[in-house]
Amino acid sequence: MNTKYDYPKIGIRPIIDGRLGGVRESLEEITMKLAQAVADLYTLELKYPNGEPVQYVIADTCIGGVKEASDCAKKFRANNVGISISVTPCWCYGTETMDMDPHLPKAIWGFNGTERPGAVYLAATLAAHNQKGLPAFGIYGRDVQDLDNMTISEDVKQKLLVFAKAGMAVAIMRDKSYLSIGSVSMGIVGSNVDSNFFQEYLGMRNEYVDSTEILRRVEQDIYDSEEYIIALNWTKKYCYEGKDFNEESLQISREQKDKDWEFVVKMTLIIRDLMIGNSKLKEKGFGEESYGHNALISGFQGQRQWTDFLPNGDFAEAILNSSFDWNGKRNPFMVATENDSLNAVSMLFNYLLTNSAQIFADVRTYWSPEAVERVTGWKPDGDSQFGFLHLSNSGSCTLDGTGQQEKEGEPIMKPFWDINEEEVIKCLESTTWYPANRGYFRGGGYSSQYLTRGGMPVTMCRINIIKGLGPVLQIAEGKTITLPENVHKILDERTDKTWPTTWFVPKLNNTKSFRDVYAVMSHWGSNHGAISYGHIGHELIALASILRIPVSMHNVEEERIFRPSAWNGFGNDSEGSDYRACNTYGPLYK
Repeated sequence: MNTKYDYPKIGIRPIIDGRLGGVRESLEEITMKLAQAVADLYTLELKYPNGEPVQYVIADTCIGGVKEASDCAKKFRANNVGISISVTPCWCYGTETMDMDPHLPKAIWGFNGTERPGAVYLAATLAAHNQKGLPAFGIYGRDVQDLDNMTISEDVKQKLLVFAKAGMAVAIMRDKSYLSIGSVSMGIVGSNVDSNFFQEYLGMRNEYVDSTEILRRVEQDIYDSEEYIIALNWTKKYCYEGKDFNEESLQISREQKDKDWEFVVKMTLIIRDLMIGNSKLKEKGFGEESYGHNALISGFQGQRQWTDFLPNGDFAEAILNSSFDWNGKRNPFMVATENDSLNAVSMLFNYLLTNSAQIFADVRTYWSPEAVERVTGWKPDGDSQFGFLHLSNSGSCTLDGTGQQEKEGEPIMKPFWDINEEEVIKCLESTTWYPANRGYFRGGGYSSQYLTRGGMPVTMCRINIIKGLGPVLQIAEGKTITLPENVHKILDERTDKTWPTTWFVPKLNNTKSFRDVYAVMSHWGSNHGAISYGHIGHELIALASILRIPVSMHNVEEERIFRPSAWNGFGNDSEGSDYRACNTYGPLYK
């Protein structure tokens, strides 16, 4: 079952010198070809979360003045355009042709050719955007090209793609919902949902249901009964139950364990239906329930009021966060443990940039080389020589996080449409479902346990809200690592051997937050992080700039950072100018 959304389109604005009588006529064909080249690039390289190629809309005519700019804006509004990219090979009239929509993420590509001054238009119109308070990304190729060369150079291509990924993420979020199932979990402030943040910065709604809604639907059979049978049989076949490590006095009967399996499968169906709806419910007479909450992300409180007497949400969260279930491969759902709405948003940022599943984890422990050697007798070397972070939570992680998907023999986390059936089975076979630790979860349930394969480039991020400042984003690029088996066992079992583990090493540099691995742990702003495959820190920085969220720590190389040109006017220091620009412009939807 793939979520159905009317995804926004990319709007392409071919900008031209409006002087008729020779100048405009000589440029009409080449300007449209330039627009089409950008459209072809996006169609080839970018996909929506459902796997379909992104759609684009090109203005009906080249835009040489305000009338054509207005006509283009009307077409964009009528066709659900979510971002705009203006392209030109020549000089044009800046303020007469610019995109004036304050909510559309926007960029301008001024072709670097000497025959016509596209770069001059770029500079003039970026100045207009900056003066009018409508930030835009500026794209300018490093090397001069001939005017008839429609090849998009590699540096321009990368900027076009970074802008489009970030802009489309912003557009997809808009008018969707965060669904809070329950309330605050164990005093975790991220589950104290800040509706102003969602409304003003993300353009999203907030929806709320009490946890008892899940129990009501379980007891009153408000789920697809036929799908439930399929789901339960699939679970029995592919979800392998491990040993019960609870003290004998806390262990429950086989009969109760089987009932717990039935319950957590129903929970999975119900949380999904709460998010996106299910037409099958209407057929059963539950019309209101069939609609869902238009939720792009959700969170489940769980602890403690629920988990003190009912099976935990680990199975439901892990399966929903994965790229497959009993219906086959499908787009993952973003479901936050402990209703941590800010980590849900962090997962969402990563997901919309990559279309791949996300690991939700506690940033639990920094292991120094000295501590590792003291505890295990092994002295860390290679990637682990400066220590590492233990990322682990109570079994709610995506099963994609096992690292059992591959590309050219290397572990990877793929968009669902690239995953093959053998990889699905490997992910399932690498996961053991242990009866939940009843010290934490008195009501029982099951927690997933696996070890993430080493060697994957990953990016961890986290949104935090600072009183008086607002939201800030943290980013740490790095890689997963493999420890010697006995070392992993000793360290892992000091926490909980029934939970998944990812060993993570961040990239280090000479900044205060990344001078060593300890500094990363010390500067991390909360107990949770969202971990994505790939080094996508530069894309997160672009996304944050569109939303006016400053980046408080990152280890992205300066040459990869891409923000709207207006940021250059706020000072030479990259971090400081980011804070000043975001403060000046304020949230996108204020």
